[in-house]
Amino acid sequence: MSMLESLGRYGTAIKNAHDRSKARRLLNSLPPEIQKDIGWPVSPRSSEKAALINTIWSAAR
Repeated sequence: MSMLESLGRYGTAIKNAHDRSKARRLLNSLPPEIQKDIGWPVSPRSSEKAALINTIWSAAR
């Protein structure tokens, strides 16, 4: 495997991760009623965000 192939695979992995993140942000930005209609968990971001903030603040003390 050449170095260029490795870089190509790495670039593809980054692009795929970016695309997934973009789709997740789009779905999370939809109104809760639409999220519920399509089967997307309503506001998962808020609980994840709260957990992250609690972790950061508890580690800072």
